[in-house]
Amino acid sequence: MAHSGRRPGESRTRERIATSAQEAFGELGFDGATIRLIAARAGVDPALVHHYFGTKQRLFLSVMNLPFDVAAVKAQLLGPGLPGVGGRLIRYFLSVWDEQPSVRPILTGIVRSATTDPDAASLLRDFLGRQGLFQLVGAIAPDRPELRAVLVGSQLIGLAMGRYIVGIEPLASANPEDLVAAIGPPIERYLTGDLGSG
Repeated sequence: MAHSGRRPGESRTRERIATSAQEAFGELGFDGATIRLIAARAGVDPALVHHYFGTKQRLFLSVMNLPFDVAAVKAQLLGPGLPGVGGRLIRYFLSVWDEQPSVRPILTGIVRSATTDPDAASLLRDFLGRQGLFQLVGAIAPDRPELRAVLVGSQLIGLAMGRYIVGIEPLASANPEDLVAAIGPPIERYLTGDLGSG
């Protein structure tokens, strides 16, 4: 009797490759993470990586999706009201990096790779644009949401790059609540303040 669908081990192999790819892209960026390295970490032949995912670009796009529920984040940030929303956004952003080990390699890989790979840059633009931050900022401040989203996004990318990618001290080891106190007010101004004529 013929069976359809994947054999039992196929999905586990695919998951091992995906996990290995997330970690490698996170540590080394798009250019540094080779198919051969990803395959070796997953314990498979490089041909299997191509079999399941095709090109390195397709592998990157398959495994580096940002797992954020914009509606849930919006409720968390706006539930207490607008005052303090900048600090809550920074606290949430830091918690994603510091407390969600499954998400950190994805974020690290996208930020590391965005400077050299157009697909990674596109993912980052999607996060900043209409797919993510734009929706969030639009709910907070309906006037000029695109500019506000980009201003906030530029601060978040800079924070991520300095704290998590480059490891600039004392930023890298700073207490998260100190960063909330320092960065929250300018983020709040970007979200709710006067941006001048436009």
